[in-house]
Amino acid sequence: MRPVFEWNLGSRSLQLGKRTLVMAVVNVTPDSFSDGGVHLDREAAVEYGLQSLRDGADIVDVGGESTRPGARVLASAETADKSTAPVGQQQAEKQPVSEKEELERVIPVIAALKQKCPEALISVDTYKANVARAAVAAGAEIVNDVSGFRWDPRMVKTLAGLKCGAILMHMRGRPEEWRTLPPVSDMVILVKR
Repeated sequence: MRPVFEWNLGSRSLQLGKRTLVMAVVNVTPDSFSDGGVHLDREAAVEYGLQSLRDGADIVDVGGESTRPGARVLASAETADKSTAPVGQQQAEKQPVSEKEELERVIPVIAALKQKCPEALISVDTYKANVARAAVAAGAEIVNDVSGFRWDPRMVKTLAGLKCGAILMHMRGRPEEWRTLPPVSDMVILVKR
């Protein structure tokens, strides 16, 4: 039997361990490795999120930046510098997604999901503290940080102040480095460390 515990998300609690919870993933990106950009359009993303909830998803995770193998992600020092580059220029140069562009992708989707389904439990997939802050203000109750709080040094303090749920993902290096990393003999031990 699994242990059962309450995960305090700030505004409510989520019971974990009693049954497996399902998280639907809504990638509002043109280059998602899982859906190929099908949900880049806001209306399509919102409808997919709502349909996922109707189909039984417990959580809808909204992300606005692909972390597929080979993707470039921003270093914390780059966040402010790249946020003013025109979106078309960023895509043409295969630049990382700026904070501004990520906000423009995820915030309208989160807000629309909460407006159409106020009881929906929304997670935002981001490693940027300012995106996390704006997403929680728009209705997200969980921040899913693929970097495990390593890529934006402001994330831990930001989330502590927001008092929301947090998911720390394990990622070995950055996506653009994966092809050059040596093999790991025991991935489970690496993740535990």
